[in-house]
Amino acid sequence: MGAFLDKPKMEKHNAHGEGNRLTYGLSSMQGWRVEMEDAHTAVIGLPHGLDPWAFFAVYDGHAGSQVAKYCCGHLLEHITSNPDFQSALEPEPNVESVKTGIRTGFLQIDEHMRSISEKKHGVDRSGSTAVGVMISPGHIYFINCGDSRGLLSRGGAVHFFTQDHKPSNPLEKERIQNAGGSVMIQRVNGSLAVSRALGDFDYKCVHGKGPTEQLVSPEPEVYAIERSEVEDEFIVLACDGIWDVMANEELCNFVRSRLEVTDDLERVCNEIVDTCLYKGSRDNMSVVLICLPGAPKVTAEAVKREAELDKYLESRVEEIIKKQGNEGVPDLVHVMRTLASESIPNLPPGGELASKRSVIEAVYNKLNPYRGDDTDDI
Repeated sequence: MGAFLDKPKMEKHNAHGEGNRLTYGLSSMQGWRVEMEDAHTAVIGLPHGLDPWAFFAVYDGHAGSQVAKYCCGHLLEHITSNPDFQSALEPEPNVESVKTGIRTGFLQIDEHMRSISEKKHGVDRSGSTAVGVMISPGHIYFINCGDSRGLLSRGGAVHFFTQDHKPSNPLEKERIQNAGGSVMIQRVNGSLAVSRALGDFDYKCVHGKGPTEQLVSPEPEVYAIERSEVEDEFIVLACDGIWDVMANEELCNFVRSRLEVTDDLERVCNEIVDTCLYKGSRDNMSVVLICLPGAPKVTAEAVKREAELDKYLESRVEEIIKKQGNEGVPDLVHVMRTLASESIPNLPPGGELASKRSVIEAVYNKLNPYRGDDTDDI
């Protein structure tokens, strides 16, 4: 789980779509990890007569990608087809019953995956967190199992965010200890860094305990938020590779600033993962951005300000390189450190200089075609 590459893999997987007055974009990148273990789901128009509904999720796998991949393809069906969820929709959706149906879907798929792996080749040791949203015409249901995170921006600020399930959390720690386990170095039995997850069946074999009472629980927390047509702006779902280096408010402010510059949501998501890489994230990174009707719109003023910033950075990079004179071309790290020591106006909030690394690197490479590879100095 902790192996790293010599250089990060920066190729990205992207997707986008729209419908039901929603637009979304997503980006995922392997980064420094030896394997890509993330997966995602994005569906607008759900089965079983739920055309006005949508479902999005990010799965952050560990110890392998099998569980994350299976959830990507099957979790939604386990939720929408189970009797608890189906009965919650008649005659009108009942919020608490919908929440119960979502929880049932998680427990059901977890047990199903266990039975599949036991029949095929013994217990699969991989696991995955899951964070998602189910969006109905009247509500946003946030769903979280593990330490990935989702947030809602409303009225220009973070309105809601899910709580990470860490072994050190008092309620999580109590359950772990009641199941005969311990929390050491903030990990379950000194090993697993999350206290809730799908899969991880090695941590779900305490006799006499139900599925939600095990060392690691597959039960999600589900939160229902009534929608605000005017104020709801956007939803972000991301794995901990994003949240490790960006706080809720930072990411929210960064996304808002990007939406004033472009309506290309794939581009915004790519900027998020690149910025987090340059801020020091060493994990796989996946992010889904869902824009609601109240999302910020592109403004001419913001576009102009962005262009002026890029032009300023380009000129400063050129000045820094020329200043070296006979000493030769400075490396990119020197250029970045020099810029970081300066007061540069209008940098994107939350992203700051790291979010402009690609602009800086592009002009640096143009002026220094015989450069070495600086990716190991990110």
